[in-house]
Amino acid sequence: MPKDGKILIVDDNKELLLALKLYLKPHFNSIHTEHNPNRIQEHLQKESFDIVMLDMNFKAGINNGNEGLYWMQEVHKIDKDLAVVFITGYSDVELAVKAIKKGAADFIEKSWDERKILSTLKSVFELLKSKRAIKGLQKKQKHLNECINADKDVFLGQSDAMQSIMAMITKVAPTDVNVLILGENGTGKEVMARTIHQSSNRKSEMFVSVDLGAMHENLLESELFGHKKGAFTDAKTDRTGRFELASGGTLFLDEIGNLSLAAQAKLLTALQNREITPVGGTHPIKVDIRLICATNMPLQQMVNEGSFREDLLYRINTIALELPALRQRADDIDGLANFFLNKLTNKYNKSPMTFSIDALNELKAQQWPGNIRELEHAIEKAVILSDHTIIEQSNLFLNQENKTSLKDDCYNLHDHERLLIEKALANCKGNMSKTAKKLGINRSTLYEKIKKYEL
Repeated sequence: MPKDGKILIVDDNKELLLALKLYLKPHFNSIHTEHNPNRIQEHLQKESFDIVMLDMNFKAGINNGNEGLYWMQEVHKIDKDLAVVFITGYSDVELAVKAIKKGAADFIEKSWDERKILSTLKSVFELLKSKRAIKGLQKKQKHLNECINADKDVFLGQSDAMQSIMAMITKVAPTDVNVLILGENGTGKEVMARTIHQSSNRKSEMFVSVDLGAMHENLLESELFGHKKGAFTDAKTDRTGRFELASGGTLFLDEIGNLSLAAQAKLLTALQNREITPVGGTHPIKVDIRLICATNMPLQQMVNEGSFREDLLYRINTIALELPALRQRADDIDGLANFFLNKLTNKYNKSPMTFSIDALNELKAQQWPGNIRELEHAIEKAVILSDHTIIEQSNLFLNQENKTSLKDDCYNLHDHERLLIEKALANCKGNMSKTAKKLGINRSTLYEKIKKYEL
């Protein structure tokens, strides 16, 4: 059975240090000793410990315990969650009780009762693990609350292309291999990532999604790895990063092709070492994630051009899945349309609706440059505006003359900007990088405007 737990013992009695180290070494992962309390900070900055054992009195002739209490405060300034166990003489028991009231985990006496020493440290360590587990659950609770109402029912499709992908997922999902999902914008890459997670051995743990395309470069490291209070101007409290939130489960990084080379290097280091260090932190945190990434960008071409790291590409695409565009899977449009129709009539408390044959034929005749997302938005608009239980072709508003053309007699900037973005998206067939370049804006700005106009 593997040993666990790292202990730092600080006492001016070198013989006691040696005796404790020899006795405890077989029972814990590592034992470090130090006779000079002034070097505590140095030890804690180099390594992370679970328990610090502290002498209550370092100076000869002084037995008030204030030194021990002082050093405990210094330890907790560095890491408030570290468990401190005091080493006391028989006559110092009252001082030890006072120390417990001020935050110590427990105390042991120098009378050398081996069984008492070991049982005390084991109990403190088990309690510490329980507290950490509870704290981890509390960190995840907010994210769980956000995800609890996420749609569980999805329609993946019956077309040959989708059935081939699902056959591959059946083989891949039970493993922990990294998966790269490719495809145009709006093809359902996050839905596919969630499907992989729900079919995996990690399905009872967290699925954490991060949209890298919509994230500002300056916030990326804090978002992924977390930060400590005071790490920068607005860091009012500690923040848990997405890697730590996803530990034990699945981390989905959408639009990974949007990362700068500097961010790619940091991500690669975290994936290779399977640990992260929060911004402003000194101790690395071990993480256990299943990584799924997605992009609509040509990563191999970017590698050739020098804008994407080849070693990172190898790391993230153990298995690559390419989702077809909606125009390439027309057999699925009937099923998707009816799935969204049922979902949206429930959302807006409408009576059950159906499509006319002409309406379905019109849906299948469209090119859908925005893919599934564009289809859903079109049906949502029809559900909201229709006063009847049958949605006709005219209710779909798919062939309006002003859909992709600017009106000469309209000077409303809001309307023109929306139409211009729609036109650019259609012209670039949903490719976000090309659309942003054509519009003369960056990708994160384009994402913000797409969300603003619900495109």
